[in-house]
Amino acid sequence: MLRWVWISVLVLALDQLTKQLATSYLNYAEPLAVMPLFNLTLVHNSGAAFSFLAQAGGWQRWFFVAMALLVSTGIIIWLKRLGREQHWEALALALVLGGAVGNVWDRILLGYVVDFLDFYYGGWHWPAFNVADISIFIGAALLIIDSLRSHKQS
Repeated sequence: MLRWVWISVLVLALDQLTKQLATSYLNYAEPLAVMPLFNLTLVHNSGAAFSFLAQAGGWQRWFFVAMALLVSTGIIIWLKRLGREQHWEALALALVLGGAVGNVWDRILLGYVVDFLDFYYGGWHWPAFNVADISIFIGAALLIIDSLRSHKQS
């Protein structure tokens, strides 16, 4: 397991570095055009994915912290139980773990998650996200692919 934890630590470090840069150099909610269809826009998300429960009044902060810590603990246990040959599954779990810890770190210290990657088309904007979210998405996709691949080989 320890040989995969460095990936989680790398994701956490990259996530926190990019969030710090976004917070330092971007003005809140003011888009900075990078290229067509993509802005850097600093926003704070007190909810979950797609700002789910963002307006819930504050209780959601600790609910999401507790859920992330519970999931992270489960992932660590899962990683410890993997065999040496289960590289894709371990990589996927390490990516999800690093992303989950990156976002829970924000929730504990700030009360919200820092998001800043803003893709759009015309007047429609995808909800802003961050490096931790990308890591979680890629890790989840790899878990699905590995599961389908493993199921096919059975």
